[in-house]
Amino acid sequence: MDPVDLVAECAGIMERLGIPYLVTGSIASIYFGEPRLTNDVDIVLALTPGKIAPFCASFPQPPYYVSDEAVRDAVARHAQFNVIHSEAGLKADFMIAADSEFNRSRFARRSKVQIGPQASVMMASPEDVIIKKLEYFRERGSDKRLRDIVGILKLCPQPIDTAYILEWVDRLGLRAEWKRVRTRAGMEP
Repeated sequence: MDPVDLVAECAGIMERLGIPYLVTGSIASIYFGEPRLTNDVDIVLALTPGKIAPFCASFPQPPYYVSDEAVRDAVARHAQFNVIHSEAGLKADFMIAADSEFNRSRFARRSKVQIGPQASVMMASPEDVIIKKLEYFRERGSDKRLRDIVGILKLCPQPIDTAYILEWVDRLGLRAEWKRVRTRAGMEP
């Protein structure tokens, strides 16, 4: 199993259970930008309390490990929890989407993409991946996030909607981070 297999398996579970989700993070950065190594999968989902038990049951031990308590806590707090595939040494980070205008926009803009010969998933838009990586860069630093954004800006196979990015950059107070990444990408003097 590799990260693509893991994200495909997780996506299949979300679809079977009717849980809205979107793939983001490094898998999305690789899909829209430059390839790089990763051992984790980032998935944002709208998991409700009534779906916690079937969700957890869908990841049996072995090979998976998931804490029912951590899932319940994450759902209550709109936080994050992990599902670990112990045999493969891979981890899926699940983030519970808060009810916000930006999250509603991200879910509305996601699209089904083919990530492997027999695997398709609901992927965040490249613009939303950029915006979240700008937020994470502001909060936690990490040059890797800037490299991911530059890779998406330079290599994305579809046109980037910069007006959409600018709208959210302004609304989320990310103007300095956006200018920095555009300068790094050679898009500003």
